[in-house]
Order: sequence, then C-alpha cells, then structure tokens
Amino acid sequence: MRKHILLLLISLFIALMSGCGQETTTGTTAKGKEKNVTIRIGIQQSLGPLLLAKEKGWFEKEFEKEGVKVKWIEFQSGPPHFEAMASNNLDFGGVGNSPVISAQAAGIEFKEISKAADGVKGDAIIVPQGSEIQSLKDLKGKKIAVAKGSSGFNFLYKALEHAGLKASDVEMIQLQPDEAQAAFDTRKVDAWAIWEPFISYEVIKKKARIIADGEDLKAYSPSFIVARTGFIEEHPDLTVQFLKIYEKARRWQNDHFDEAIEIYAKAKKIDKEVVVRALRNNPSLNEPITDDVIQAQQKTADFQYEQKIIKRKIDTSKVVDNQYIKKALQELEKEGENKDE
Repeated sequence: MRKHILLLLISLFIALMSGCGQETTTGTTAKGKEKNVTIRIGIQQSLGPLLLAKEKGWFEKEFEKEGVKVKWIEFQSGPPHFEAMASNNLDFGGVGNSPVISAQAAGIEFKEISKAADGVKGDAIIVPQGSEIQSLKDLKGKKIAVAKGSSGFNFLYKALEHAGLKASDVEMIQLQPDEAQAAFDTRKVDAWAIWEPFISYEVIKKKARIIADGEDLKAYSPSFIVARTGFIEEHPDLTVQFLKIYEKARRWQNDHFDEAIEIYAKAKKIDKEVVVRALRNNPSLNEPITDDVIQAQQKTADFQYEQKIIKRKIDTSKVVDNQYIKKALQELEKEGENKDE
C-alpha cells in the first residue's frame, strides 16, 4: 500500500514538473505568448478608431503575433456592453458618459482606461422636418425616443431640467437606435434624444432639426474606452497593446482623413457628407482621464441619483485607471523616437 502511494506521488511530481516546463504562468506559454486567449471587443454604430481598426484588421494582425484571437460583438448602445461584461462575455468597448455611471451603480466590475471623446456636440435632441417644436419647453406632453441608460438618456434629463420640465412632463419611448430611427422617420415619436452619427444623418438626409445639443446646454458628455476588470488584471500587457492599436488607428484617421471618410462611408453605407459632419462634431481622443473629467462625471452621477435614475450614490473616481493609457502612450513615444534614430 505504501509502495503504491509512493509511486503515485512520484508520478504526480513528474507530471507537475513537465507542466512547468511547458507553461510559465496561467494563460501564457514558455515563449511568452498568450495561450487560448480571445479578446472580445464591443462596437456600436459610432464612427471612430474602433471601426477603422476593425475594417483594417489591425487588432487581428497585431494580436496574432501574441497568439491571441479577436472577436467583435456589435451593440446598439452602451448599456448592453455592461450586461455582457457582467457575464464575462466582453473585454473592451467604447461607451458614453451615462452607461458607465449606471454600470458602476449596479456594481459591475469594469474600469475606464481612456477618454475617447469630449462629447461636447456628441448628443442632441432632434425633431423631424416641419415639426411645431421650436424649443425645449415645447417638448411638454410630447413623445421622445431614447435608449434607456445611454448618453442620450442622460442628455434628455439635462435638457428637461434646463427647460424647467420634469421627466413626467414628457412621454419617454425607450427604444434602441435602430428602432428609434424607424419611429422617428415615420413620426411615431415627436423627438429623439440621440448621438452621432445618427444626428448628422437625420439632419443632412432627412432635414431634421436640432433643438439642443451639448454645446447649447454646456452639458459635458465624454466617452470612454472601458475594460472588464478581470481581463485587465490578468492581461495588463494586452490591455496596453489594445490601447496602442487604438491610438495608431486614431492617428491614422487624422493623417488620412479623406481615406478614413471613404472607409466609414462604405462600412456604414452612409454618405461621406454625413461622416465628415459626425467626425467633426465628435473628434476622437485617446488620453488619460483628468480630474476635470472625473468631477464632471461626479456631477452627472449626483444628478442621476437626485433624479432617481440610479439607486445609490457613487464615487466616479473609483472606476478610473489611467495606468494603461499612460504606458501605451509612453511606449508609442519611445517607438517613434527609435524609428527616427
């Protein structure tokens, strides 16, 4: 019996030592490549570096060098991103200012790892051509399409407050963008609280009219690159690499603006005029999240708590993690210096 146990222990020791020779850490092979890792990236209908990199295949090309696969998942708005993150089915995405607040209040584990846009003119309330609505006050008693929990949702509440109205003074029809667009175009709703590029499309192609945007109301509405906490803690190097690829796409867009317009127009089957307007209204960024942004987000979170949009108070600084974007930008700078030498 003792001999049998001794042989079993020796066999187990040999097996463990063999395993150590093949793998250095969990999820990483001895060659330093990630093992059996698939990065799930969420993408909306927005125009920007994520879409450009997707169309160019840049994430796939760069991550393939690390033995990592890429999977793209399409969403209509920001809140579904966090539903997927909560169930460990999404690793990265780009969302507006309101979805991150709702997600934090719901206790979802994620981090804001980069500011992706200032969003000054990224959201607006629009009405159809010929509408009798001339100002925000005229929204009283009207049907307004909006995606619950989205940046447009928060902007609508801000607009109503600005006009001295309450949420109960209007009828909010909660629809995702594809459904809302159909309802708006067929005039089943009177107004639409929405973001780019839908704003530019409706204004240019359908002659819709903007009755208020973020610039009018001085409503700061930044966008963020967000990541699932579990993923970035397990794969910090891949997180930095993700942001580097994103930044390269952003810079390429700026340096090849006309070509980028062609790519976006073809990918989304929309006119180039719409693309140009949308990009200029909401320029892409990729930079650390400053204290000013955090304070603006805190004001938004406090406002949403007062309006009972979220059920508990939160500290918006708790989900900010700038270490990855700082490292990504530093590495790109060094790579640029080495290239120039």
